[in-house]
Amino acid sequence: MDPRSSWTRTTPADLERSLLAPGSGGFLAVGAGEVLGCVGYRPDGDRTLTLNKLATVPQARRLGVGRALVREVEHVARMGGYGRVLLAVSQFNLDVLPFYDRLGYVVSDDLYAHANPSSPPPVVLVKKLESEEPRETE
Repeated sequence: MDPRSSWTRTTPADLERSLLAPGSGGFLAVGAGEVLGCVGYRPDGDRTLTLNKLATVPQARRLGVGRALVREVEHVARMGGYGRVLLAVSQFNLDVLPFYDRLGYVVSDDLYAHANPSSPPPVVLVKKLESEEPRETE
């Protein structure tokens, strides 16, 4: 197992801090009674919802689990009136950049407020969102 994998580095304490902090939230993907992946989010100002702790178990990769988790965070952002979703990718995990590119995220020069000062600066990605307005029914 790759020790750089986000799944192997995600601890229960990390999830608790990310998912249960005031104003934060997240999702677990569960299949056949097992957790397949997780994602967290937190507001960063009035316009930005920050996605964090996206991780999937190795056997669930390439099945759409990560994509579904990201889409759920984007839905929360739209419904909350946020104009964008921001995330940071560690310099040690750059091979995930094409995944986010396929989902419409672009590299930004924004600073990541939650960066670890003892780590190399992360790559910040942003996706601008269009609001989800209720559909009219006939």
